[in-house]
Amino acid sequence: MITDCFDSQTEAIISLKDFYGEQKHLVDTCMIVFSKELHSHLLQNYSCEEIGKLTCCNGDTPIYKMNYKGKDFAFYLTGIGSALAASICYEAHWLTGATKFVMFGSCGTLDKSQTTGKFIVPTESYRGEGCSYYFAPPSDYIAIKNSSRLAKIFDELAVPYVLGKVWTTDSMIRETVGLVAKRKAEGCIAVEMELAGVQAVCDFYGLELYDFLEAGDVLEASGYETTELAKANHDLGKLYIALEIATRI
Repeated sequence: MITDCFDSQTEAIISLKDFYGEQKHLVDTCMIVFSKELHSHLLQNYSCEEIGKLTCCNGDTPIYKMNYKGKDFAFYLTGIGSALAASICYEAHWLTGATKFVMFGSCGTLDKSQTTGKFIVPTESYRGEGCSYYFAPPSDYIAIKNSSRLAKIFDELAVPYVLGKVWTTDSMIRETVGLVAKRKAEGCIAVEMELAGVQAVCDFYGLELYDFLEAGDVLEASGYETTELAKANHDLGKLYIALEIATRI
């Protein structure tokens, strides 16, 4: 079973050294970008230098370095989904030396009354995916350990936010009425597809993750709304909040 997959007693057979050679130490902080539009905005509006490249048979993922308010940090366009985003995060750490990651994506709200007009700072994530079970002992939820520190940064920036549990799923088309009701009953206010896996990988390798979300689509028993999804995906304001966070951590 998937809950038997955490093995902390024996060594991994494969190392990133086998693919990329010795680990590099180029920057301390890295931004995980989900939106192609926001990624292009950085490339077009800042002086960016390619400092690494994740290689795969279906294409490469370049990693860039930029400077914002006097601080250098890396960024890259990540893949969607827990396993992919988590593995890319660790590979980016290997290629750049970054130990602090700022991740900011969109999500579906489960409770509009709590999330409308606010960003979401997750405190825990329900492990409804597979990746996290290879990097952390089995449990229903994984704690998002830097949520309190990130909330303080939001306070400094005077940006509205709400703290709460979220649900990480591996399949956005299997968010059934029954599962939504269960997660809401447990206190989840949003659903997304990466956080549990990325947090588990960061915890396992001693990396620091700072994650916040912007709600776009709405999942309710009465139906599904996508009116705000595109805005949440590509919100330029969200990018500049992430940049400010990157300068403060």
